[in-house]
Amino acid sequence: MAHFIVVGGGQAGASLVTKLRNSGFDGEITLIGAEPVPPYERPPLSKAYLLGEMAQERLYLRPAQVYEDLDITLRLGSSVTAIDTAARTVALGNEVLGYDKLALCTGSHPRRLPAAIGGDLDHVFTVRTLADVDAMAPQVREGRRALIVGGGYIGLEAAAVAAKKGMQVTLVEMGQRILQRVAAPETAEHFRALHRSHGVEILEGLGLERLLGEGAVSGARLTDGSEIAVDMVVVGVGIAPATELAEAAGLEIDNGIKVDAQGRTSAPDVFAAGDCTSFPYKGERIRLESVPNAIDQAEVVAQNMMGGAVEYVATPWFWSDQYDCKLQIAGLNTGYDHVETRHGADGRTSFWYFHGETLVAVDAMNDARGYMVAKRLIEAGKTITRAEVHTPDGELKALLKR
Repeated sequence: MAHFIVVGGGQAGASLVTKLRNSGFDGEITLIGAEPVPPYERPPLSKAYLLGEMAQERLYLRPAQVYEDLDITLRLGSSVTAIDTAARTVALGNEVLGYDKLALCTGSHPRRLPAAIGGDLDHVFTVRTLADVDAMAPQVREGRRALIVGGGYIGLEAAAVAAKKGMQVTLVEMGQRILQRVAAPETAEHFRALHRSHGVEILEGLGLERLLGEGAVSGARLTDGSEIAVDMVVVGVGIAPATELAEAAGLEIDNGIKVDAQGRTSAPDVFAAGDCTSFPYKGERIRLESVPNAIDQAEVVAQNMMGGAVEYVATPWFWSDQYDCKLQIAGLNTGYDHVETRHGADGRTSFWYFHGETLVAVDAMNDARGYMVAKRLIEAGKTITRAEVHTPDGELKALLKR
C-alpha cells in the first residue's frame, strides 16, 4: 500500500491530506505537525482569538475526529529532523518513516529582533502560532503600553487589537510610510487615519535602535535617540519561508522551495505547497503568503501526487480586519502606475490599481461590491477604463457582462 507523508500541520497540509482522501486515494496518509494541536486557522489568532471572542476549538479547521474518520494519521507535536530523498524516508529524531510520495507544507517563520538589540527580552512577541498568542494574551490589557514594530498588515492588525483592548499603542515603521511594500500611498493614508482615530501613535521613517530592560522589556530607544516606556512589544517585520528541511535535503531553493507549475520540487516524488514555495506566475516566479494560496495550491498538489498533471494557476486575493474596517485585496499591484479612487455610500472606499490601461489589483475597504467586481474582472483577464471605476453601485455589476 502506498504511503504519502505530508510535513506541516497548517492550512496547506490539512487541505492536502483531506483532498487526497476525498479524491479517492486509498493508501496510507500521515500528516506530521510540529504543534501539539490539530491544524487550525491562523488569521483569527491575532484578532478574534486574542480578543477573547473565539474559543480555541473554533480555530481548528476540522475536529481531530474527522482525520480519524478519514483514516489520516496525525503525528502532532512531532518535528521532522531530516529527509533522505534517495532512501525515501523522513526522520523524526530516531524514528524513520518511509514514503512513496512526500509533500512539504512547512509554511514560514516570523522574523524576530536580534538578541543584540533586546529581542530576547521577556514580553517581546511575534504573532504566528497559537502558543505565540497564548503567551501574549496576559499582557494585552487596558492601560498598558504596547510598542508595535513594523507597519505592514500584521503590525497594523496587532495595533488594532491592542487599541481595542484599551492599551496605549505606538507603532514604528522604519520605512517612509506604513504599507510601503504592499500598498499604494492612498491605502496607507486610509489606515493611518483609521488608526490615529483610535488613538494609535504612528511614527514613520523611524526605526528601533534597541529595546531596554532587565529580564523583561521596559522601554525602547528609537533611531532618533528618543526613548519610550513600554510594557510589551509585538514584532511584525515579515516572515521567511521555512526551507531548512528542504535545503538540507538538497532541494532547489529560490525565495522558498522551488516548485514547478504542478507543485513538484527538484527531487523525485517530492512536492511542496503553501507559504514555503515559490512557483511560476505569468512568466515570473513568486511566493504568496495567504490562506487562499495555501488551500488552492495544496489541492492541486494532492491531485498531482495521485498521478494527475494539473497546473496551479494562482488567483491572488487577501484580506485584513482592523477595527470595523474589512480590507479585501484582489490581484497583485506589482508594476502599477496609476491608482483610481472609488467612493461608495456609507464610507465605502476602494483603490483600483492600473498598469497603463490594464486593471491589475484593487484594495477595497468595506466595499464588498467593488471588490467582487474587480476580482472577477482580474481573474477573467478583463479590464475597465479608469472612468468606469466610478460607475454607480447599482450599475457596477453590469461591467462584468461586457
